[in-house]
Amino acid sequence: MNADREQYPVVSLYSADKIISEKADVNFTAPAENIFHSLLAGAAVFMVLLVAGIFLTLLIESLPSIKAFGIRFLYGKTWDPVAGEFGALPFLAGTLITAFLSLAISLPFSLSLSIFLGEYSTKGAVPAILQTAIELLAGIPSVIYGFWGLFILVPIVRGIEMKLGVAPLGIGIFTSALVLAIMIIPYAASLGREVIRLVPDELKEAAYSLGATRFEVIKKVVLPYVFSGITAGNLLALGRAIGETMAVTMVIGNANVIPKSIFAPANTMASVIANEFTEATDHIYLSSLVEIGLLLFVVTMVINIAGKQIIKKMSVQV
Repeated sequence: MNADREQYPVVSLYSADKIISEKADVNFTAPAENIFHSLLAGAAVFMVLLVAGIFLTLLIESLPSIKAFGIRFLYGKTWDPVAGEFGALPFLAGTLITAFLSLAISLPFSLSLSIFLGEYSTKGAVPAILQTAIELLAGIPSVIYGFWGLFILVPIVRGIEMKLGVAPLGIGIFTSALVLAIMIIPYAASLGREVIRLVPDELKEAAYSLGATRFEVIKKVVLPYVFSGITAGNLLALGRAIGETMAVTMVIGNANVIPKSIFAPANTMASVIANEFTEATDHIYLSSLVEIGLLLFVVTMVINIAGKQIIKKMSVQV
């Protein structure tokens, strides 16, 4: 009898039910898992195809301009639709100067808000009000920022220019950078706040136990730990600044020349497309505007790729 029991072990009703239920779960969840995986893979492939489609569409539509001007289009300084001469360097310079200047202006404010909401004031009425204000800033249409900058910031900047002995235009790169800085603060501040709140309490408590002050904990523990997240937020803000159209168009001055100072009027790639697209009746003129859109697409992609590489290298060092 003992030998028979060892050869044929007794299986209880509980263990039998458990085995059956596990097999049933495997049989029922496997198709669902496969469907879910297929949907995710399909969404990923669709996004890649969408980006590739946008790029190919811009490339095909800009082929007449590429054939007519070649590489000269990138460093050409003249934009003259009447003479049929088109160069994108003034708009490329205006875009990069405006975007990076706005990022430099917004960085202290977005970082301060992130640290305050993530470390100093995490609960209560004050952080709730600040968080609501940040979300409202992110949701305001860009044309409202443009009107606000036109009626409020332009007179203020004009007064500053008069004191500095600069031509008191009020409009220009500096004004548009101020408007963009206000527009991109919510993106960097929101993401920075979230990543700061993800810092493990054990790390901060260990630093406090060693005698570190709160400032030292933030400087030497929190900020190095969340550096990649904060950088990602600022890259998101930079991408928003590079592609902004209406707010910049209303306050930058719309001058098709290379800016000689931060107070000079200029144009960005997005603003020149918005200003002149409806006037482009000539085929080469329209194709040149599309090529500027292609250049804007490539510049944004290059900055994102470079930013990801910087994040990866700095994350390894941390």
